Amino acid sequence: MSWAIANELAELEAAGLRRRLRVLGSPQGTVVNLDGREVVNFSSNDYLGLAASAELRAAFAEGVRRYGAGSGASRLVCGGMAPHHELEEALAAFKGTQAALTFSSGFAVALGTIPALMGTQDVIILDKLCHASLVDAARMCGATIRVFPHNHLGKLEKLLMVSCSSARRVLVVTESIFSMDGDAAALAEIVELKERHGAWLMLDEAHGVGVLGPQGRGLAAALGLEQRVELQMGTLSKAFGLSGGYIAASRNVIDLLINKARSFIYTTAPPPALAHAAGVSLKLIQAPEGDRRRVKLNANLQSFRAQGLGTQHTSQSAILPIIIGNETLAMHLSARLLDEGFLIPAIRYPTVARGSARLRLTLSAAHEAFQIEALAMRLRCATAELADSEALPEAFEVSEGG
Repeated sequence: MSWAIANELAELEAAGLRRRLRVLGSPQGTVVNLDGREVVNFSSNDYLGLAASAELRAAFAEGVRRYGAGSGASRLVCGGMAPHHELEEALAAFKGTQAALTFSSGFAVALGTIPALMGTQDVIILDKLCHASLVDAARMCGATIRVFPHNHLGKLEKLLMVSCSSARRVLVVTESIFSMDGDAAALAEIVELKERHGAWLMLDEAHGVGVLGPQGRGLAAALGLEQRVELQMGTLSKAFGLSGGYIAASRNVIDLLINKARSFIYTTAPPPALAHAAGVSLKLIQAPEGDRRRVKLNANLQSFRAQGLGTQHTSQSAILPIIIGNETLAMHLSARLLDEGFLIPAIRYPTVARGSARLRLTLSAAHEAFQIEALAMRLRCATAELADSEALPEAFEVSEGG
């Protein structure tokens, strides 16, 4: 057994696909301590710069003082505490739904929600680029799975026409902002199609909430579609600056999940202090302070685009993938940038398709103009160096979701 595992690790290493954990010796921020040296962080999903903010530090400390460190049990046993319920009420109001339910992570939201609602008589139609949690949940529930090419509305309509004529329930699943490409779903068109054929829609707003729409409510709110999305999923681990996940829906759906979602029923409730801090984060996101941070984030995005490294962004996403293609080259370039003081991870198969390895660059409201300009200068040098490469010509392209 051990030799087989060692061989498998060696194969991953040879293919440039082996992963290793990093240890940061500092709080999350635009500058972090990695292996004893400071580097500029362009890898975090902390889009509004709240993770290490004074407001959330104070809120977390207050939550521990008032409610203790742990919940003690699952919510259905005795772990449900006032901050959990208060957060869910606030999230439902934020998303414009009757109710909401929180989970320990965004992954747990998907694994609990989809199998609780869908079964062997049903069909799930997924965008090909949906997050792994959504794909895994669909596989678990026993429903028939259909996949449409990314944002391909013609294929989606064909699948809806066939599926809605025979299945008990049909659920379309997509993301508002796709985590690896940074582009947006064709949401208005998808909503029209699912309504025309009588399907439901599950929208993962993990990378949209806090960044897009009025008060940071996400892409659905930006397009005026909140009331037409049956299942609004999100996390507390990106713009919220914390961890956890939620689903916002009708009261009946949430009540059913409380009774059937296994990742909710059989998990100790998240720390009450975390729920308390998430409530404070939600207030910040909706307040003028949240607007100020979104303005700064958008200014940083405009600053990066002005460097001439890619096409115009179409979604106002904070995710800017730098497509390399070759996995080994992506790892090499990530390591070189780290040597020069920039932390940008290489994303490889199976997170993205083979041959589409990339550096996943993310911007934050907390980044300063000089940090962005320094990165852009280094990336221009890398572009020139790769253009001169005989082994992999034209391998470097900044893609901005278009």
